[in-house]
Amino acid sequence: MTARGIREGQNTEAPEAGDSGAGEAEYFDAEDLDVEEVLALANDGRGPTRDGSGAVPAPSGHGHRHRATPWPEARTAAARAARAGAARRAPVSVTLADALGLVLAAPLTALTDLPSFDTSAMDGWAVAGPGPWRIRDEGVLAGSAAPAPLADGEAVRIATGARIPPDTTAVLRSEHGRTDETGRLHPTRGMSHGQDIRPRGQECRSGDQLLPAAAVVTPAVLGLASAAGYDTLAAVPRPRVEVLVLGDELLTEGRPHDGLIRDALGPMLPPWLRALGAEVLAVRALGDDADALHRAVTTSTADLIVSTGGTASGPVDHVHPILRRVGAELLVDGVKVRPGHPMLLARIKDGQHLVGLPGNPLAAVSALLTLAEPLLRTLAGRPARVRYALPVREAVHGHPYDTRLVPVVLRGDRAVPLHYNGPAMLRGIAVADALAVVPPGGAGAGQETELLDLPWATAGMAACFT
Repeated sequence: MTARGIREGQNTEAPEAGDSGAGEAEYFDAEDLDVEEVLALANDGRGPTRDGSGAVPAPSGHGHRHRATPWPEARTAAARAARAGAARRAPVSVTLADALGLVLAAPLTALTDLPSFDTSAMDGWAVAGPGPWRIRDEGVLAGSAAPAPLADGEAVRIATGARIPPDTTAVLRSEHGRTDETGRLHPTRGMSHGQDIRPRGQECRSGDQLLPAAAVVTPAVLGLASAAGYDTLAAVPRPRVEVLVLGDELLTEGRPHDGLIRDALGPMLPPWLRALGAEVLAVRALGDDADALHRAVTTSTADLIVSTGGTASGPVDHVHPILRRVGAELLVDGVKVRPGHPMLLARIKDGQHLVGLPGNPLAAVSALLTLAEPLLRTLAGRPARVRYALPVREAVHGHPYDTRLVPVVLRGDRAVPLHYNGPAMLRGIAVADALAVVPPGGAGAGQETELLDLPWATAGMAACFT
C-alpha cells in the first residue's frame, strides 16, 4: 500500500510476501509500511533509533493503530478474561486412558504403600543367613501368592518384582552366584544385609502426597497414578471449542480454481487446539453468511468460539456486526503484532468467549498463539509457559512499530529465521520449532529474542494431538 493509502486508513488485507534473508525485499500486509517507506522514515530520523530500541512511533494519522492492544498486553488480557470462568469449572472424573494432558483438580495421594510388600529388585536367589545355601526346589515368581519362609542356610530362586519370602536376608543376583557339584549355592562376591530388596513403602506410604493439584498429567503421571492404585483421576475438564470457518471462497477438496482457494484453517486448527488442551466440539463451514454466523454464535455451547476471517471491515466481514448484535463485550480489538493484527477477543456471555482469527493462515496462527492459547491455558488450569530467549543467527527485519512473530528453527543455541513468513504462507511454520517474538525495529544478528515453542516441537507429535 502507498503512504497515502496508509494515511487515509485503508484496511484491505492483501497477502504479503515475506522473507528474512539478508538483502531480500520484505513486504508487510496492507497496513504495513513497505520497504521504501521504512527507509524514508529511517533517513528522516524517524527510523530505528541509534540507542538500539529500534521502535518507530506510529504516524499520527493511524487511529486504528492507537486502538490496537500491544502484543504482551493482549496475551495478558486473554488469560485474565478466562480466570473467572476457570474458577467456576467443576472437576471431572476421567479414566487413566482419557487423562493424558489434563490437569489434576486435586492432589494425587498414594492409596497404598509403594511397593506394597517387600520385593526383589533383581533376578536371582532369595537367601537366608550366610552361605553356602541349600536351594529349595520351587521358585518364586512375580504375582505369585505369599511364599513360605526361608530357613537359615536356605535359598530359593526368585524373579524381579516377586514377593520376598519371610526371613530373607538378601537377594543374590543370578550373575553373582554359582552352584557346586552337590547343588549348594555359593556367592562369587561379597553381600550385604538387605541387598537388592525393595522394602515395603520405599517410594511412599499410603496417604503420602505424590503430586500437587494443578500438575499436568503426563505419561509418567499416568504410570505413577496406576501404581498408586488409581483407576480414575479428578481433573480440570478440557475447554470446549467450536471452530467457525468463514469465507465463500474456500474449497474443502480439489485444487484451487476460478478464484477459489483451499481452506487451510479447517484442517489445521482442530489438532492445534487439541494440542493446546481443548476438546473440539465441531468445525462448521459457514461461508460469508451473516445469519448463519449469528445462529452459530447464539446457539453454541462451547467455552470458546474460534472464528476464521471476517475480522476486518470489508463488505462481507461480519464478525464485528454480529458481536454488536448479540451484545458481546470486545476485550481486544486488534493487536500490535504482525502478522495477524486484525485479531479480536470478545466476551459473548459469562463463561463464553470468541477469538476472531484473521483469514490468512500464518496470521491466524499468530492470533491463535496470542489470544486463544493464554485463554485455553487458563481455562484448563495449565501453568504459564517458562519464558526463554535465544540469539537469532541472522538479522530479522522488524515492523516499524509492531511486534513480529517469525517462524524459526532451533540449531544448537541459535534460532534461525525461516523464509516464507508472510501472513498467507504456511511453508515456514510447517518446518518451524518456534516463533521468534521480534520487537519493533527488528533484531540484529546475535540479539536474544523471546521464543514461543510450538506444541509438537516440545511434547512430541503423539502427546500433542491425542
